[in-house]
Amino acid sequence: MATQKRQRSPAEIEDAILRKMFLVSLTDSMENDSRVVYLEMTAAEILSEGKELRLSRDLMERILIDRLSGGFESAEPPFPYLLGCYRRAYEEGKKIQSMKDKNVRSEMEIVVKQAKKLSVSYCRLHLGNPGLFPSAVVSGANKSSVSPLLPLIFSEVSSSVGGFGGSSSSSGGCPPGFLEEFFRDSDFDSLDPILKALYEDLRGSVLKVSALGNFQQPLRALLFLVSFPSGAKSLVNHPWWIPKGAYLNGRVIEMTSILGPFFHVSSLPDHTIFKSEPDVGQQCFSEASNRRPADMLSSFTTIKTLMNNLNDGLSEVLLSLLKNSETRESVLEYLAEVINKNSSRAHIQVDPISCASSGMFVNLSAVMLRLCEPFLDANLTKRDKIDHKYVFYSTRLDLRGLTALHASSEEVAEWINKVNPGKTDSRQYSDGENRLLQSQEATSSGSNAFGPFSPHNPKPMSSSGEKAKYPFICECFFMTARVLNLGLLKAFSDFKHLVQDISRCEDALLNLKDTRGSAPSPQLESDIARLEKEIESYSQEKLCYEAQILRDGALIQQALSFCRLMVVWLVGLVGGFKMPLPSTCPMEFACMPEHFVEDAMELLIFASRIPKALDGVLLDDFMNFIIMFMASPNFIRNPYLRAKMVEVLNCWMPRRSGSSITATLFEGHQLSLEYLVRNLLKLYVDIEFTGSHTQFYDKFNIRHNIAELLEYLWQVPSHRNAWRQIAKEEEKGVYLNFLNFLVNDSIYLLDESLNKILELKELEAEMSNTAEWERRPAQERQERTRLFHSQENIIRIDMKLANEDVSMLAFTSEQITAPFLLPEMVERVANMLNYFLLQLVGPQRKSLSLKDPEKYEFRPKHLLKQIVYIYVHLAKGDTENIFPSAISKDGRSYYEKLFSDAAEVLRKIGEDGRVIQEFIELGAKAKVAASEAMDTEEALGEIPDEFLDPIQYTLMKDPVILPSSKITVDRPVIQRHLLSDNTDPFNRSHLTPDMLIPNDELKARIQEFIRSQELKKHGEGLSMQSTKATIQTTTGEMTLID
Repeated sequence: MATQKRQRSPAEIEDAILRKMFLVSLTDSMENDSRVVYLEMTAAEILSEGKELRLSRDLMERILIDRLSGGFESAEPPFPYLLGCYRRAYEEGKKIQSMKDKNVRSEMEIVVKQAKKLSVSYCRLHLGNPGLFPSAVVSGANKSSVSPLLPLIFSEVSSSVGGFGGSSSSSGGCPPGFLEEFFRDSDFDSLDPILKALYEDLRGSVLKVSALGNFQQPLRALLFLVSFPSGAKSLVNHPWWIPKGAYLNGRVIEMTSILGPFFHVSSLPDHTIFKSEPDVGQQCFSEASNRRPADMLSSFTTIKTLMNNLNDGLSEVLLSLLKNSETRESVLEYLAEVINKNSSRAHIQVDPISCASSGMFVNLSAVMLRLCEPFLDANLTKRDKIDHKYVFYSTRLDLRGLTALHASSEEVAEWINKVNPGKTDSRQYSDGENRLLQSQEATSSGSNAFGPFSPHNPKPMSSSGEKAKYPFICECFFMTARVLNLGLLKAFSDFKHLVQDISRCEDALLNLKDTRGSAPSPQLESDIARLEKEIESYSQEKLCYEAQILRDGALIQQALSFCRLMVVWLVGLVGGFKMPLPSTCPMEFACMPEHFVEDAMELLIFASRIPKALDGVLLDDFMNFIIMFMASPNFIRNPYLRAKMVEVLNCWMPRRSGSSITATLFEGHQLSLEYLVRNLLKLYVDIEFTGSHTQFYDKFNIRHNIAELLEYLWQVPSHRNAWRQIAKEEEKGVYLNFLNFLVNDSIYLLDESLNKILELKELEAEMSNTAEWERRPAQERQERTRLFHSQENIIRIDMKLANEDVSMLAFTSEQITAPFLLPEMVERVANMLNYFLLQLVGPQRKSLSLKDPEKYEFRPKHLLKQIVYIYVHLAKGDTENIFPSAISKDGRSYYEKLFSDAAEVLRKIGEDGRVIQEFIELGAKAKVAASEAMDTEEALGEIPDEFLDPIQYTLMKDPVILPSSKITVDRPVIQRHLLSDNTDPFNRSHLTPDMLIPNDELKARIQEFIRSQELKKHGEGLSMQSTKATIQTTTGEMTLID
């Protein structure tokens, strides 16, 4: 009969468990497990104390110290040993659960818990003081410099289900609960050096890693560490949180701060010194033209997904730190330092050695937009938390040096001192702000708690003696605005320049390949190879931008939502969306940084060119803003910024956007119907003088956008009615100025185009003479070929603009004729039309023939018809019959057969017979007017100099005195001059039409002179008739006598 197994006592069970967990023995029993260490000295001490050789919880720490300090041969190093102790304790803990005796089970659970706690505690002690235990020194020679905790953390975050996804798994290097216990509830001073080393390791692991590298594991590890209060505190107290030093700049922060290398992870190109691996462009987009569309789409999707993972993770890291009141301030200081040290990224040329990369700032843009999400709700209910005073009084961000919307830096300084002399506005975070950060939600349920937005209600919350503090929403808003300017918007600009570089290289390559046939050379082949390599490199970079930015619709829409908040908030500074604007610009608005508006406009332009990017975006607020400020130089000083608003509208035209949503902005929008045409006409005039040295050429591009919009709006009945009303109300105001500049531009552009055509034909003739051309040096041929292509481009652009202007003159003159026929305008218009008519149908017309005129936008038949329509339209509206006289007065282009020659050409090209007839009748009237003018000139005889206009040398009809120079001129002549230039032509002093002084005395003398000359002529006529009658009578009498 078998003997019954003896039941072990609790002390024996405890001894067995402790021996298993700590792999130690107090007896030299030659254990099978080679890891078990015989603690001979410890056993001797216990015996000398009269105790039994058995392990107990009271001896636990003692045996652990002896095991770690003993320097036993072939024993595990301290860290893996302690980690093993924890793992074995965890396993024993699971076995204990099956014990039937509750009291024993409870006692053993206490033992296991104590063992785990002790293992973790000594792990901290060892990692904080690596030289403390001798065996650590022995193993140190072959040991990696990376913290042994790092692989455990990687194992933990790779197997856990968190914000980054992944699958759950209990297997791996880290025993469950170890890291949680290691970092939680410990003395900060003992953990801090360990955490700092871990952060340095994490930073190093992502240094120069691209979007295709392994950044996700270190990022998860970073998020894991900052989830512990001690981890968050240690991170922001790390010396590399914000690096210090005399040579600190944007790039130094990016490469040496703990977070910098994480933000540097990107697919965007960077300077060679800082280039990341693997090379995204090379790996995903090399020889892109030969790749299948499905492969390209896969690359785009992969990069977009990876970058979203990165930015989601980084925003979680920052949010975790921002939720913690102890670390929030440090995060804001870090962001401010990154922004301030990279302010020169706003320059056209960016120094890549001193500035952080585009990749970092595009990532930072995406992260900041994620932080803004809670206050970007549809109703923008939190905008009253944004305080304009932050721009002036914040000591965190450098905002005061930025170009303001209207105020000069001196005006800003003067206003600040006047409004708040020697005081500092101050705020604390409200409970609501803290709740917002804790939840990262901005629901509309509490939106009504905020009253109407008032820029004059800063709600100071703390004593004026403290450093100014602002709500998180306010800080986040202004920081995001700066980051977008230096990041996403700068990237848009870089992308645009990249596209231009590719186009330039492709044109140059085409020219070189054209030359290859006629003058091959080794240098030429070398240049071709170099250009092909450049184009391949540029194309890869372009596709990287497209993958990370253009294809990320969510990023673009988040940025648009932020910009919508920006414009709504800015409009709040001038009293809200209402017209007309206040008579004076509030300084709160005038002092705001100009780039706030410019960035919003640039983003709208860029987004408008990306398919579906505007879907679901609320555009009404942008439309209101543009209409309010596009023609308001007293609110937005920079004319180029106001012109950019027109570019936005141009992108929104239905035929360009292909969207019915944008059509309603023009055709069903109240402010648009009332003010859009008026403000476009005003901007057309204002843009004549921008103050830039390139203003003469800039105005044509800006007016091209305005002209396209006006042509579209003319086709909308409500806008056309508004246009006619403006022309009536502003006949002698803005509309007359608009018409004057439209005529000026038409004359310049068409004249320039026609002259360039003659030059182009000369070049064509040179190149077509093959024998002569081949004898010329290769370099000369290349230069002449370049000139030829340059002339082609100039003609194409100028002719396109000229066609637009002439077309606008044609369609507007059909219904609006009065301004064309004003005394100061009618002769200018007639001269222009006569000149164009002469060029198109006169003796020299054949010299303008081109092989492919359509290539140059040159359509002479259509242009002739448009010019004839203008003639006919003005003739119909000419109730006082002044137009024929103006036509015939043109001594440069008008001649008697001009109209009949034009009518002959019109018949050949199939113009409507009624139009031709009306045109011929106008020509006949001009002929009569010319004859009458000659008779009048003959009747007046020699005119005294004092009656002649000193500018035109024509007889004055309405003489006026110029107040400054005191010279008398004819009113229509000076008024025509003032349409283009508000200065006295004799001394350049300021002059406006209302300053002209009528010279009534001289006018009366001129009228008397005309009457006397007419009477004199009339008297001479009667005398001649009397003489003729006498001669006839005498002749009759002689006949009778005979």
